[in-house]
Amino acid sequence: MSDLQRLHPGARYSEATIFNGTIYLAGQVANDGSLDIQGQTAEVLTMIDNLLAEAGSDKSRILMAQIFLADLADYDGMNKVWDAWVPAGAAPPRATVKAALARPEWRIEIVITAAQL
Repeated sequence: MSDLQRLHPGARYSEATIFNGTIYLAGQVANDGSLDIQGQTAEVLTMIDNLLAEAGSDKSRILMAQIFLADLADYDGMNKVWDAWVPAGAAPPRATVKAALARPEWRIEIVITAAQL
């Protein structure tokens, strides 16, 4: 399967898989659980930028974003950071839902699918 590439594979999951020019990122969560929603969102979006760059893409090539919030009260705060991050004219289709995240300190998790450049 030379046409399938995994980035940062681990025993449980890989951070990303690339297949036929499409990049699938694992759910990205903040490393610093003490941050508020804006801080966690900014940290996660930086992680996404870095993974997309490593995979040969960028945020202007996002095909779909799935955002999971532990508390919907964080929706406006998350959107302030998201809106500043998304390139003008390149906002991807997006779903935002409330979800019980795997760790109580996580306020947000984002899953991205993108096209390579």
